[in-house]
Amino acid sequence: MKPGSRTGRRGLTAMVFFTAAAAASWLTAAGQTTTRLRLVSTVWPPFTNNSGQPRFALDLVEEGTRRIGLQTTTTFVEAAKFTPALLTGPFDGSGAAWKDPERERALLFSQPYLENRLILVARRGGDVSAKALAELKGKRIAIVEGYSYGDNIDTAGPTVVRSRSEEHSLELLLTNAVDYTLMDELVVEYIVDHHAEEARTRLQFGARALVTRQLFFAVRRTLPDAQSIIDRFNGQLRAMITDHTYHKLLHVAWISVDVDGDGQIEYVPDSDKAGPKPPERAYLLFSSQQPPTESSSAPKRFMMGGNIYTNWANVPEQFKGYDSNRPDPARSTASIFTFTWR
Repeated sequence: MKPGSRTGRRGLTAMVFFTAAAAASWLTAAGQTTTRLRLVSTVWPPFTNNSGQPRFALDLVEEGTRRIGLQTTTTFVEAAKFTPALLTGPFDGSGAAWKDPERERALLFSQPYLENRLILVARRGGDVSAKALAELKGKRIAIVEGYSYGDNIDTAGPTVVRSRSEEHSLELLLTNAVDYTLMDELVVEYIVDHHAEEARTRLQFGARALVTRQLFFAVRRTLPDAQSIIDRFNGQLRAMITDHTYHKLLHVAWISVDVDGDGQIEYVPDSDKAGPKPPERAYLLFSSQQPPTESSSAPKRFMMGGNIYTNWANVPEQFKGYDSNRPDPARSTASIFTFTWR
């Protein structure tokens, strides 16, 4: 899938949530009758896919629209047909789109709700320090057939080897058929959480994304209540983080994000029984919102039970217990990916 032809606007400093202006827009549009949206996408795992397959973006959008009383159906088209279908119909919008000027003339976009960040992965001990694909000239790199890695992926430097899936890319890497693979950071997070020993002993992960694009929910400007739909969807984003919906749908244990819009990062667990220790890592929702480094004097901030605590010592003991219903990644039965380790 190619959600957009250009990188979305960077420099996001805070998520801006439901405001009085949005509420006014909702009331203005209260007489409108849009209750079902016909969305268009391409199959682009792990962000968009058919039900029952990895589809992080569509899962989040469908939950957000469900909360504002909208039903959505998504039709999947070939990549070449996506932009014409999005701009000229017969669809109402898309659950996972990138921004560009042409699209902004026809569509209203939500706040970014997720990022597509591609990480370089090698076998254990491999050099993953490259800051751009051009530095990998002469190397073989696996990418999934049909995914969008940018228009110049075939001429960027490395020799491209197309795979059938994320699982196939990993197989090619582990059997020395390629030197590297590009994986979205959410897939990397899944491997580290659910295959911790193999991730530690078999793989080497890059520290930076080689490609970053923000994802947006978008609807056609000609919908009679388009602005209301976007405002109400934006209004659900904070709640979906604080009530752990993001964690559940992204299959992550901790998220770091500026959840209250004050320019500072908070760490939010997937349960208000987060355990006795702070997290060693958390999935960063937006790369422009960087958490404090280990050498920084700024303390880590935690959101628990709807409140923000300025360091781990201030988190009440009631939130440091063990939640018996909380999934243990080491014993997870989640099957959104079926990696094998040869």
